Amino acid sequence: MVETAVPPPSVRLVPYGGNRINYRKPVFSIDSKYLFCASGDLVKVYSTATEECIHELQGHKDLVTGIQLNPQNHLQLYSASLDGTIKLWDFTDGILIKTFSVNVKLLALYTPAVDLNTVFAIIPSVKVFQLVSINLPKSTAQEVDAKDFSVILEDVCQSPKSTAFGREGDYVASVKRLELQVFFFKKKKHFRFPLSAKQCRGSSNAFTCVACHPKEDCIATGHQDGKIRLWWKFNDKKEYTYSSLHWHHDAVNDLIFSTEGTVLLSGGIEAVLVRWWFGSESRKDFLPRLGDAIEHIATSPDGVFHSTSHSDNKIVIIKSSLQLSAIIQGLVKGQEVMTGLMIDPKSKALVLNGKPGHLQFFSLQTDKQLYNLDIVQQEHIHQSGLNQTKVVKAAFDFHGTWLVTVEERMDDEIEQQMKLWTYNEKKQSFVLNTTICTPHESHISSLCFQNLNDSRSPPTLVTASLDGRFKVWILGDDSDIYRKSVCWTCDFVGTYHKLQATNCCFSEDGSLLAVSFEQIITLWDANTWDLKCTFCQPPGNIRHLAFGRLSCSKYLLAATDNGFLCCWNLLCCTLEWSAQLNVMTLQVDPLSENVAVFSDLRRGIDLFIFKPNEPRPLYMQKNVSDVPVKWALFVPRELAEDCNSESQQWLARSQLYFLTDSQDLMTFSTKSVEERLTLSSKQLVTEENVPMTPFHVLLGKHRQRQIKPGFEAEQAALPEGSAAINEMLHTPAHVLPNASFLCSMFMNSLLIPKEVKSSKEEQEEVEMESEKEEDESDTEMNLVEDKQEVQKVYSSEELLPKLTKSEEKELKKLERTNYGWLFTV
Repeated sequence: MVETAVPPPSVRLVPYGGNRINYRKPVFSIDSKYLFCASGDLVKVYSTATEECIHELQGHKDLVTGIQLNPQNHLQLYSASLDGTIKLWDFTDGILIKTFSVNVKLLALYTPAVDLNTVFAIIPSVKVFQLVSINLPKSTAQEVDAKDFSVILEDVCQSPKSTAFGREGDYVASVKRLELQVFFFKKKKHFRFPLSAKQCRGSSNAFTCVACHPKEDCIATGHQDGKIRLWWKFNDKKEYTYSSLHWHHDAVNDLIFSTEGTVLLSGGIEAVLVRWWFGSESRKDFLPRLGDAIEHIATSPDGVFHSTSHSDNKIVIIKSSLQLSAIIQGLVKGQEVMTGLMIDPKSKALVLNGKPGHLQFFSLQTDKQLYNLDIVQQEHIHQSGLNQTKVVKAAFDFHGTWLVTVEERMDDEIEQQMKLWTYNEKKQSFVLNTTICTPHESHISSLCFQNLNDSRSPPTLVTASLDGRFKVWILGDDSDIYRKSVCWTCDFVGTYHKLQATNCCFSEDGSLLAVSFEQIITLWDANTWDLKCTFCQPPGNIRHLAFGRLSCSKYLLAATDNGFLCCWNLLCCTLEWSAQLNVMTLQVDPLSENVAVFSDLRRGIDLFIFKPNEPRPLYMQKNVSDVPVKWALFVPRELAEDCNSESQQWLARSQLYFLTDSQDLMTFSTKSVEERLTLSSKQLVTEENVPMTPFHVLLGKHRQRQIKPGFEAEQAALPEGSAAINEMLHTPAHVLPNASFLCSMFMNSLLIPKEVKSSKEEQEEVEMESEKEEDESDTEMNLVEDKQEVQKVYSSEELLPKLTKSEEKELKKLERTNYGWLFTV
C-alpha cells in the first residue's frame, strides 16, 4: 500500500463510553438521591431512584482518582485526577466552580473535617507514596494554584482503601504490607503496629484495607487470609489490642462502618455482602449472589443506602435492610473478549463477551448495558485454576433473527457445544433453538451466516475448524404431530488437502463462499458447494479474510501472518495489488466501499482507510494506540453525518470503534473537544410552540377529531418570550440577577401578542355587525314556512363545511330573500 502525505488529522480519536465505574469507591449525596462515581476522565452523576446518568462532570484531562463531597457545602463535589488538579463542582447543575492546580499526580482524595480549607491526598514521591495535606486558598478566581502542602505520612500504600480517617478527623490510619500506622493530629503522635512474626505466614496475613469507626476509637482492618481485625487502644504502643472476625475464605477487598457506626460491612471475591453488628460481632447477616467479586463498599450519609462495586463494572445500590434497590451496569470488562465486536441488527446494541459464560448487549447511544444473555447456563465458580466453560465464538444473521454461539471447555480433551438461538418477539430476547454437541473435532476458528436480504430464504451457516473441515448448516423442519418446530442440521462438509480451515466469509450477495486453508484461499459456489478456484500467493498463513462491498464487491482481501495485505480481482482471478503491512485487524464498512486496517509498525498502531480498487489510503492516522488493537467494528449511523472535508467522508455513514488489548473502547469523531462538551451538556427542552402537558394531550386529541378533512388547524400563538423563559428557567439560580429585576421581564414575556387585523377584515366585521341588526328586524316579517324551509336546508352544521366570512355574507343575503311565492298555487 502506497503511503501518501496526509494533512493534520481533522478526525479525533476519543474514548467512547464503557469506562470503568468501579475504579474508585462511589460517593452518595447527603440526601441519598444521587450517586457519584469516577469513570475515566470524568465523574458520572446517577440517580439512585432511576439508575439514569443525570450529569457527566467533564473537565479533567486524565484519569479521575478520587471524589468527595465538600464538607462546607453538600451540594458541591471535589474531584482529583492524575492531571494534578482538584476541581470543585456544583453537581446539581453540572457546573465547574473552581480548579485548584497542585501540579502533582493525585492518586486518592480525602476530605475529613480536620480543617475546612484543607484536603488530603496520596501523591507519588521518590520510590514511595506519601499522604499529604493540601491547603486550598480562598480566591475569587476560577483557577487557583494550590502548591502549599505538607507531608503527613511517609511510605503509604497508593490504594485509597489503605488509608482512612477516624472520629471526625482526629486521627488517620494507614496500612501497608504487615504494618498499621496511626497519626493523631492534635497530639502530633505517630504509632506503628506491625503484626508479630508468629502471625506472618507468608503474605497471606498482609493488610488489604482499613476503616475507622465514626464515633469510637476503633480501627477495622481487612487481610488477605479473609480475617477482619478490630484494633483498640492504639494510642498506646504497649496497651493496644485487637480481636479477629473470620468468615471470608479469601482476601477481604473492602470494609466500611455505617454512618452511625452500628454495623461493619465487608466484601470480597465471594460476591457476598456481610453485615457485622458492632458490639456483638457473633451476629452477622448476609446478602449473597451479588455477581462478581466486590471491589468497593460505600454507605450514604443518612444511612438509607449502601453500595457495592463489583469487578464486572457494576454498582449495586442496596437498602439498609439488605434489599436490592438498583443496579448500575457498565460495559463488563476483565474477561477476555474472544467473540469480537458485533452489532445486534434488532437492538443496535454492541455485543461481546460479558461476565463469564454470557454475552452482554451494550447500548452505544446511552452508554448502558441492556441485558446479559446466559449462553453457558451454568453456575460460575469464583475460584482460580478451574477450567470453566467459555464463550469463544458468536455471530448474527443479516436480520438479527438468529444468533450462533460456540462454547468450549478445555480439559484432557476439548468439550465443545454450538448453540443456535432465535429471537423471541414476546420475550424481546433470544431463546435456545438447537444445541449441537461436538460440531467439530477441534477448535472452531471462524463462522459466518450467508447474508441474504430475502427473509423468505432459509438461513445458512458455515463453520470452519482446525480439524481441516468446514461445515454448512441449514435450517430444516422438525415438526411432528405434537408441535411445529425447526432445527439446524449439517448439509455439507468440505475439505482441502487435509489443511486446517482458518477463516470463512460470504460475498455480499451470498453467491460465493471463501474459506482459507492455512496458506490457500478457496472459493466455493454457495448453491452447489462446488470448488471454483484457489488463490495461493504470496505465501503465508491467512490471518484475515473479507470481501469488498458495493462497487468493490468483485474484490477479495486477505492479510497474512508474515506481513502482507493482498487484494484479488474475482472477475479475472488475478492478484490486483499487494502491500507489505502487518495487519492486526481488518474491518469492512457494510454501508460503503471503505475498509479499515490497523497495522503494527513497531512504533505504534496505525490506522489506514482505503478502498479495494485503489491501493492508496483515503485516510491515515498514526499512533492511534500504544497497545495492540484486538477488534474493530463499523457501526451504521441512524442519520448520515455531514462531512465537509475529504478526509472525513469515510465517517459519513458509519462510525468506527475499536477495542484495545487493555479493553479500552475507542472511536473517531469529527467534532472538537469543545463541540462534544457542548453537545453533552445540552438539556432537553420541549418545543416552544407545543405545550406538552397531559391536559394539552387530551385537548389536542379532542380538537383533532373536530377538524374536518381538508382544513388545517390553526395553532394558538404562544408568548414571544418563551425562549427567554426557557433560558431563565434553565439558568442556575446562583448566577441569576435579583428577582425584582426579572419581574417585569418575566411578566412581559407571558403576554400573548395581539393579532394585527387588516383593514379589509375590519371592514367585513363592521358589515357583519350591521347585517346582524338588519337580520333581527327582517326575521319578524318572514313567513313561518320560509323559516322552516330554510332551517330544514341550512341549520344542520355537521353537514356543512366551515364557511369563510365572505361566504357567510352571501348566505345572509339569500336568507333575507322572500321565497314565499314558490308555495302559492
